[in-house]
Amino acid sequence: MSEEPIDLSAALARFDQLWSPRIVTRVNDYDVRVAKVAGEHVWHAHDDTDEFFLVLDGELRIALRDGVAEREVVLPRGAVYVVPRGVEHRPSAPGGASILMFEPSGTSSVGDRHDPVPDHVDATTGHRL
Repeated sequence: MSEEPIDLSAALARFDQLWSPRIVTRVNDYDVRVAKVAGEHVWHAHDDTDEFFLVLDGELRIALRDGVAEREVVLPRGAVYVVPRGVEHRPSAPGGASILMFEPSGTSSVGDRHDPVPDHVDATTGHRL
């Protein structure tokens, strides 16, 4: 990875694809990823890792499902939230957002368990910036 500071606004300006995270750097065995998001992602769960979200711009909503009970957390710009491992969740951004995620390298963007993946969601372990 780069030995120079990373401008996240410039990094986000380098791509247009939604729900297609880009790896901006690594910390030990973790990726720091940025993504542009709009609309809904897919219900999914990461069985072995938590998932960290930081909203850089816009507003992110995360629906959480525990059995049959559902709830939603709303993250405005500057907010962080951690989805605990094993919890089913579906991020969405009705008005669009830019986010930063922190998760182990190799973690799939659609988790270990997921609903059918729609065409607008990139099932990936992250793309190099």
